[in-house]
Amino acid sequence: LFYYYYYSLISQTCVLQIHRAFAQDSSKMLSIPESIAPEPYNRTQYCQWPCKCPKTPPTCPPGVSLVMDGCDCCRACAKQVGEVCNEKENCDHHRGLYCDYSADKPRYEKGVCAYLPGTGCEHNGVIYRNGQSFQPNCKYQCLCVNGAIGCVSLCNESQPPRVWCQNPRRVKIPGRCCEQWICDESRRGRKTAARHTMAALSSVKDTWHKNCVTQTTSWSPCSKTCGRGVSLRITNNNKQCQMVKESRLCNIRPCKVDITKHIKPGKKCLNIYREEKPHNFTISGCTSTNTYWPKYCGVCTDERCCIPYKSKTVEVDFQCPNGPGFTWQIMWINACFCNLSCKNPNDIFTDLELYHERGEVGN
Repeated sequence: LFYYYYYSLISQTCVLQIHRAFAQDSSKMLSIPESIAPEPYNRTQYCQWPCKCPKTPPTCPPGVSLVMDGCDCCRACAKQVGEVCNEKENCDHHRGLYCDYSADKPRYEKGVCAYLPGTGCEHNGVIYRNGQSFQPNCKYQCLCVNGAIGCVSLCNESQPPRVWCQNPRRVKIPGRCCEQWICDESRRGRKTAARHTMAALSSVKDTWHKNCVTQTTSWSPCSKTCGRGVSLRITNNNKQCQMVKESRLCNIRPCKVDITKHIKPGKKCLNIYREEKPHNFTISGCTSTNTYWPKYCGVCTDERCCIPYKSKTVEVDFQCPNGPGFTWQIMWINACFCNLSCKNPNDIFTDLELYHERGEVGN
C-alpha cells in the first residue's frame, strides 16, 4: 500500500510539472527548427470545372487511342510510352501503359508513361513488353498487343501496275534486305515505270513533298487463327505524310466453338460462321456501346483452311465501368473462302509473302 501511494504521488508531481512548463513558455516547447519544417506547396490543378472541351474531338495519329481524359471531361489522344502524364493526361492503357509517378517524389504530380509488367509476348525466346514494337529481322516490323504478335512486311509486296510495267519481276539488290520490283527491258513499257518501283524500307525514309502520294499497305494477316489477335499495316495517309504503323484488332473465328457441328450433311466446309444472336465486344473489362453480329471464317473437315476473302475496318466505341471510354479499330469480315493454301500456324511470317498479292482483302 505504501508503494502504491508513493508512485501515485510521484506521477501527480510529474504531470503538474509538465503543465507548468507548458504554461510558462509553450512556444519554446513546441517550436520546430526551420530546417526541418515542411515548405508550403500548392498542388497543380490540372482539371478545371466546368469542363471546357473543343467542339470537335482531336484527330489522333494511327494506332493512338482516343480516350476520355482523367478529369472525365473531354476526349483526348492517349499518351504513349515515354511521354509525360498526369491526372488529366492519361496513358494509353490499351497498349499496356500506365503513369509511373515514382520519379516525382514526394509530390507525385507528373509521371512518365511506362509498360505494365507481365503482359508481354514471347518470340524465338525473346520477351517483348505489351505495346512494344520490335523488328525480328530486316523484312518485318512487329507489335506486341496483350500477348498477341502482329507483323507487317517492310518490303513492298505489291506488283507495279501493268499499265506502267508489262513484265515485272523482283531482283535482289546488293546491300539491301528487300528484293525490288523492276520491269523487264525485253518488253515494251513506259519510261515512267521506274517511278512506280520502290522498296518499302527506302520509302519510309523519304522526305515527302507537300503534294505527297498516299501509300497504304494491305492489312497483315491476323496474328491468331482463333480468338482475338492483331493486324497491322503501314500508311502515310496523315497530315505529315509520314509512314506510320496502324493496328486493328481481329478475330478470324472463336476458339471455344466447335464449328464442324454446323457443317451441312454432305459438305466438307463451312465458309462463314455466325453466332446465334448479336453481342457486345469486350476489351479489358470495357464493353462496346453497341451490339454487333460479326461474321467469322468457318472450317473444313479435309485439308483445306478458310481465310478472309473480303473485309473492312470499323471503329467501335467502348465504355468502361470505372473509367473513360475509348475507340478501337476492329476487322469486320464480309466473306471468306476455303482453299488448300494452308500455312504453318506456328510461323507468323509465312502468310505475309503471298497474302498481299491476292488483292481480295479490302480496307
